[in-house]
Amino acid sequence: MGGTLVGGLSLWDYLGITQGAALAVIVATVVLYVTFIVLTRFLGQRVLASLSGFDLLVVIVLGAILGRATMGHTPTLAGGVIAVVTLFALEGVIGRLTSRPRWERLVNNRAVLLMAGPVVLHDELRRTHVTAAELRSRLRQAGIRTDDEVAAVVLEPTGTISVLRRGVPIRPAMLTDVRSAGRMPSDLLSS
Repeated sequence: MGGTLVGGLSLWDYLGITQGAALAVIVATVVLYVTFIVLTRFLGQRVLASLSGFDLLVVIVLGAILGRATMGHTPTLAGGVIAVVTLFALEGVIGRLTSRPRWERLVNNRAVLLMAGPVVLHDELRRTHVTAAELRSRLRQAGIRTDDEVAAVVLEPTGTISVLRRGVPIRPAMLTDVRSAGRMPSDLLSS
């Protein structure tokens, strides 16, 4: 279709894509997307939480692997466009599905109580793969000086950690979908 460029490849070889290769990009993108959802469900919100230096390196490497795997042996502009359109379509479908409670629970992790008042829930830390050091760091960032200042600490479905201070009692409705909310001391809840 055009003149020869580097390595004997034409411009079309860099930009175009065959139907079979297009289908392969779509299938690879869908499979990797579903794999990512399953792994984040299995490993929990911690995967989505703020990144350390090492975590950032892993994300960069993961992005390179996923990009290469979705694009096939010889990446092309058309293949990249197809992969991006497929990802956005998947996001749209998942977004619509998660507006229904049954599907939302399937795709997203529940919020999890990590501290009930001054008590650290070590079993929930283990289950969510959050370390005590990460919890302490988040408490310091929230301006907490002692455990007695804490009403609750919640690992949100997005991976962020919310710190609720003592003072105003917490409405139980605020903890409706939070795993282990039943472990909250009653004196920290409003009636």
